[in-house]
Amino acid sequence: MLRVSPRPGAESAPVRPGPFYGWFVVAATFAVTFIGFGSAYTFSTFVESLQRDFGTSRGSVSLVFSLAGFLYFGLGIVSGPLADRWGSRRLAVIGMLLIGAGLAAASAAESLMQVYAAYGLGVGLGVGCSYVPAVGAVQRWFVRRRGLASGLAVSGIGMGTLVMPPVASWLIAAMGWRDTYLVLGVLAAVLGGGLALLIENDPADRGLAPDGDTASPRPGRVGSQYSRSPGHSVGAAVHSRRFAGLYAACLIASFGLFVPFVHLVPYARDHGVPLPLAVLLLSVIGIGSTGGRFFLGSLADRVGREPSLLLMFLGMAAALAVWAVSLWVTTAAAWILALFALAFGVFYGGFVAVLPALVMDYFGGRNVSGIIGVLYTSVAFGTLIGPWAAGLAFDLSHSYALPILASVGTNLIAAGIVYGLSRTTRPARLAEK
Repeated sequence: MLRVSPRPGAESAPVRPGPFYGWFVVAATFAVTFIGFGSAYTFSTFVESLQRDFGTSRGSVSLVFSLAGFLYFGLGIVSGPLADRWGSRRLAVIGMLLIGAGLAAASAAESLMQVYAAYGLGVGLGVGCSYVPAVGAVQRWFVRRRGLASGLAVSGIGMGTLVMPPVASWLIAAMGWRDTYLVLGVLAAVLGGGLALLIENDPADRGLAPDGDTASPRPGRVGSQYSRSPGHSVGAAVHSRRFAGLYAACLIASFGLFVPFVHLVPYARDHGVPLPLAVLLLSVIGIGSTGGRFFLGSLADRVGREPSLLLMFLGMAAALAVWAVSLWVTTAAAWILALFALAFGVFYGGFVAVLPALVMDYFGGRNVSGIIGVLYTSVAFGTLIGPWAAGLAFDLSHSYALPILASVGTNLIAAGIVYGLSRTTRPARLAEK
């Protein structure tokens, strides 16, 4: 199987003066993920308002997020290959505009079905158009510091989770949920769309090699197939044992991965936590997530991305077990939930940072956006089912015990799959050297 390594002489190649443009691509991807996912992850703050105004169950409201999540991870199978062919910038800009339109349309919804259509399609399609192309572009700009760059880029998700829910909660209290969605929509379209223009698909377009090393200028244009980088075809990657293992692990883990983003605030409110503190729990996830993406992404560059991914699944399982403790220790619910939120955020952030870099390690850069897009369909199915099923379980039992414990189990199973993958693929990797 193909093993991708830095170009011969890249370590000692001369470096151009001035800032390396790859860091501008990282910054633009940070902005796209901050605004896109930050807007999406405010959803937990809207649950009570939507449930009250439309007179519906928690499971029905949860389905709004599940549909959007299915689309924004599932659409990567289309947006990834399109980014490999047309370039990432235009997909990212279109995505930001769709998020803005979807949120604005949701603000005018007169029924929950209209919220499904506006939020689900707008935010779902928007994040789906922008996320995989932007993250895929970052992978091409770096080799030696790929884990760090990927972690910084996707730390926008963590920072968005830190900042946006409290802002949304404050806006809801001040002007209502409808005007809040409108404000978020304008922010996504104007600021997100503008910053997405900084994204570029490949360093060769600027006469550069990854990490800022100089390279001979080679012609390339958006609209052509980016076949300069070595790597697998999408078909070859998808049919490999490595991809099958990653897909299975991500699919199973994702059934519980996004349950906290929808249900943590309602859960905390059910256990007597005041609304401002309950909303801050999402921000604590954001704090942990930002640290995890930065520090664990950089750590993965040194200790290996495959064992790092195993660590992320085990860490998320342990964090969710802490959440389970709060089911029975109600007198200290707020402190236990804060501990859970921080730990879960750290390992969730590390997972998001390590996964794209590991895909690049396994399959090369030629079709990395397309391969990541196919892989993320696993997360799409888990996101579609997990938060909705958790809400349905609550409606039936008036308890989150089953969803939380099931989430612990799914992450442990995913860790076992990654461990088995590392054992079965080790001989192949040694043979490639």
